Amino acid sequence: MTAITINLNNIVRLSDDQFYQLCRDNPDIKFERNSKGELIVMPPTGGETGKFNAKLTTRFVVWNEQTQLGEVFDSSTCFRLPNGPDRSPDVSWIELSRWNSLSPEQREKFPPIAPDFVLELMSPSDNLSEAQAKMQEYMDAGVKLAWLIDRKTRRVEIYRQGQGKEILVSPASLSGEDVLIGFTLNLQFIWS
Repeated sequence: MTAITINLNNIVRLSDDQFYQLCRDNPDIKFERNSKGELIVMPPTGGETGKFNAKLTTRFVVWNEQTQLGEVFDSSTCFRLPNGPDRSPDVSWIELSRWNSLSPEQREKFPPIAPDFVLELMSPSDNLSEAQAKMQEYMDAGVKLAWLIDRKTRRVEIYRQGQGKEILVSPASLSGEDVLIGFTLNLQFIWS
C-alpha cells in the first residue's frame, strides 16, 4: 500500500477548517496535506512499522515524563504547519512554553504550530524522495531538529535548522542535541 496524492486545487481549495472537518467526517482515513495543498491519503502501517513506532514513542514519553520539558505527540496528531502543510509526524515534541502559548481551541484541533522536533520512520510503502520532501517541509516550517530513519538501508538523515542534512549509516544512537536536552535514542532495537 502506498500513499495516494489527490490534487483538487483546480476544483476547490480547502480552508483549514474544511480540511479539519474532512478529517473529522472520515475518521477511518488518515489525511495529510502537502505544501501545495494536495490531499495525501496515508495507508495504515504494517505490524512491524507499528511496533517500532510504538517503541520509539515510548522512549520519548519516558524521557519527557522525567524532564517535563515539553509535550510528546504520536502519529495520530496532525499539525497545521505555518508554511501551509498539515502533517502527522510519527513522533513529535514541542517545548512546553510554546505548547502552552496556544489557546485551548488551538490545542484541541490541529495545532497551528511547528513542533521543535520530528521523527519519521520509513515504512516499506514510503518513497524516499517523498519522505525527504516532507522533511524539508518540516524544516521550512521552523522545526529545529528532525530525524528520518530508514530501517531497510540502516540510514538516518538528520535535519537541523539552518544546516545541511547529515546522513549516518547504522548509528548506535542519536543525540537530542540542544533541542531534546539530555535525550539519547539507542538505535540497537531498530537495527536488530
